[in-house]
Amino acid sequence: MYQINYNQPVHIHFIGIGGISMSGLAAVLLKRGFTVSGSDARKSELTQWLTGLGAHISYPQCAENITDDIDVVVYTAAIHPDNPEFVAVSSKGIPMLTRAQLLGQLMKNYETAVAVAGTHGKTTTTSMLSHIMMASEMDPTISVGGILQSIGGNVRMGSSGYFLTEACEYTNSFLELFPTIGIILNIDADHLDFFKDLDDIRHSFRLFAGRIPEGGALIINAAIPHLDELTRSLACRVITFGIGEGDYQAVNVSYNDSGCGSFELKKGDASIGHFDLSVPGEHNVANAAAALAAGDLLGAPVSSMASGLLGFSGTDRRFQKKGEIGGVTIIDDYAHHPTEIRATLHAARKYSGKRIWCVFQPHTYTRTKALMDEFADALSLADTVVLADIYAARETDNLGISSDTLRQKLAGLGKEAYYFPTFDEIETFLLEKCVPGDLLITMGAGDVVKIGENLLGK
Repeated sequence: MYQINYNQPVHIHFIGIGGISMSGLAAVLLKRGFTVSGSDARKSELTQWLTGLGAHISYPQCAENITDDIDVVVYTAAIHPDNPEFVAVSSKGIPMLTRAQLLGQLMKNYETAVAVAGTHGKTTTTSMLSHIMMASEMDPTISVGGILQSIGGNVRMGSSGYFLTEACEYTNSFLELFPTIGIILNIDADHLDFFKDLDDIRHSFRLFAGRIPEGGALIINAAIPHLDELTRSLACRVITFGIGEGDYQAVNVSYNDSGCGSFELKKGDASIGHFDLSVPGEHNVANAAAALAAGDLLGAPVSSMASGLLGFSGTDRRFQKKGEIGGVTIIDDYAHHPTEIRATLHAARKYSGKRIWCVFQPHTYTRTKALMDEFADALSLADTVVLADIYAARETDNLGISSDTLRQKLAGLGKEAYYFPTFDEIETFLLEKCVPGDLLITMGAGDVVKIGENLLGK
């Protein structure tokens, strides 16, 4: 595999440089003095930002963009082998890296590289730890999977030996990374278009843990079932966290009127301190315990950890308040797995005693079919459920299911649920039915956020 060495900057070309993760990595390399070129279908805010940083970007993608002075090319899974630039790179014999391989190569250039893994909560926990490290003046380089307002986007280019990133399990991309500290938040059945079953997923997380070297550390949720199967015989140190269990325990947890948690963190029998959150829900108390365990391991002062956590008010599309219309509060959330849905709806209950409307857009046919009963059970926590069409993402409709199948499951549980095939119909229905004091949550990993934004626009 081609090795990226910060002390030897080369010319790197990105096919599809305008993606949120690709653009962030390109920016890190520009900061380090690399020559960066790339291509995309069209101009965007991200490509114009990169141009301002010194990248040379071409539109659209074509074979002529692959020049002889390019040393290595980076591409994503969205780039097919018949892409004209991919074909040109192959014919010229230029070394190639996937986005995940490049991320792993970047990590090897840092003394301390932290990777946050788990089926749920990666973006939030990475963001929490970002705030802790920045408040502690560690000057980290950060790559996060969402927009974090405190760093003005999804990447921060630091100058220290600290690197912090999310570690996504889909297609086993996190097995390309080289963390010195790994965090595993949770492990659930998901991405079943790639993994065979939960045992297959657990096997991949075990392989991820095994990539942490001797002298490094794995920080893992004590509540994960059969934990010893994941941690037995690891070369690295194993540290557990949890609510009321683990080496680092969140105890004496309470919630304010907005559903945001306050708790004491104990390390063994000793109290580290008291912490207040600005994001709601029990799941975020667990996320914070993981971030604090990492912060303590890194030597962050307690006062900095407390101020950093308190200053974190969330990332885009994670229980994000979009506004109010006619006395109805509109929240948007990225939840697209039953475990995430339950966490979000429980947080909504703590947020207020309002009637909860959940507008849910299922994400991918395989996930919806495999977890149909679990989706219905989780969504039943809302007072009323409105379903949009399944967001296909990378899939085609060949499984014989629809959102109306989910509606029927909810009806079988005695839940008031509706299905409409268009966003216009959903918006019209909500305008007629919602009343002042209601809480409306748009939920899903697709474009369901547009419904709340359209309502606010009206």
